[in-house]
Amino acid sequence: MKENKLNLNVADKVRLLTVFDNYEFDDNLQTGWGFSCLVEVNDTKILFDTGADGPVLLGNMKKLGLSPSEIDAVVLSHPHFDHTGGLAALLGQNSDMRVYGHTGFGDKFGSAVESRGASYVEVSSSRTITASSGATGPVGTGLTEQAFFVSTPEGLVVVTGCAHPGVVRMAQAAKASTGEDIHLVLGGFHLGGASRNQLEETAKELRELGVNKAAPCHCSGDACRRVFSNVFGDNYVENGTGRSIRIP
Repeated sequence: MKENKLNLNVADKVRLLTVFDNYEFDDNLQTGWGFSCLVEVNDTKILFDTGADGPVLLGNMKKLGLSPSEIDAVVLSHPHFDHTGGLAALLGQNSDMRVYGHTGFGDKFGSAVESRGASYVEVSSSRTITASSGATGPVGTGLTEQAFFVSTPEGLVVVTGCAHPGVVRMAQAAKASTGEDIHLVLGGFHLGGASRNQLEETAKELRELGVNKAAPCHCSGDACRRVFSNVFGDNYVENGTGRSIRIP
């Protein structure tokens, strides 16, 4: 079957800021189980996932100088509470935005979002979010999940929530959506219980896929971070709450 690749414009500037995570990077911020990353694509601010706790999310945003009114859209990876728990609090401060879920969320979730005044978009396959970014749509079977990606001057940046279907599979889906080489994969890699052999094999498969840099956090696990640091060397990126990455 022929793939329909998205034609993305390369963003002039991209910034990724982890605003909610269980790993600490900036000790002025509060940690908590879950994940949320602000992705600035040119002048558009997109929040990928919302962590588990609204007050913690909003508190960290405030300390980082971010107002809920600045958020243009939210993209959600999957329905688990540690990725959607902060959404209600965020929409309570700013409902003038689009929320992108996918077919795995169900109609009740979309209705709940719209009852708070936001627009809900159900993603069924890879699609653009902005001229320079997109979402894979649901990947996997059973508990499906989507990744968010941005075309940058360095290559594709892929952000994952938990990567339940497998981080390699999520990266492959993003690459298949655009045909672009991957510069960075950032987020939860769902490798907390993996053996050392599994971790080394996963890191190797990402390198063979052409992934240049990796920034595991959230559900990736301490062992994953150690193994990926060894495999990626200088291209391993320490990630946690407060980590900011600018491209270029």
